[in-house]
Amino acid sequence: MDAAYDRLRRRVLWKVTNGLYLLGSRHGDERNLMTLSWATQVAIDPKLVAVSVERGAVTHRLVDGGGVFSLNILARADRRLVRHFAKPARWDPGAGTLNDLAVREEMTGAPVVVQAAAWVDCEVRHRLDIGSHTVFIGEVVGAGAADDEEIPVLRMEDTRMSYGG
Repeated sequence: MDAAYDRLRRRVLWKVTNGLYLLGSRHGDERNLMTLSWATQVAIDPKLVAVSVERGAVTHRLVDGGGVFSLNILARADRRLVRHFAKPARWDPGAGTLNDLAVREEMTGAPVVVQAAAWVDCEVRHRLDIGSHTVFIGEVVGAGAADDEEIPVLRMEDTRMSYGG
């Protein structure tokens, strides 16, 4: 493949709008949060959310084994948080933190970020292996928001991160 075309293709794919989230996962006593940009609602009835997770990631193992995940939507002002979760997180059960970030459990037990602008708690209903990733489709069994006011949420373009493409 031509190197110039590869660069062009990457620039074009980076323009596809994506949010930037923290994906919570749990299997048994193990928990993790991972920075994630590939997430979307895919059905209304039932309410289904899809997330795409790289097969080699700790989070992939936890979501696949535990059958649950949380999608934590962050405020734009909290953009620095996502950089702390590019690698597996340290769980401190006594403090209830992952990498010193306070989390709680909702219905599924997947970690929900206390300071998230909003979140959904999901049980995996479908798995689709695609290339380097697996798309996990989860049914929303719980949801919440920090308040009813519009909070500007974090998007990929709010950071200098360039995952994807």
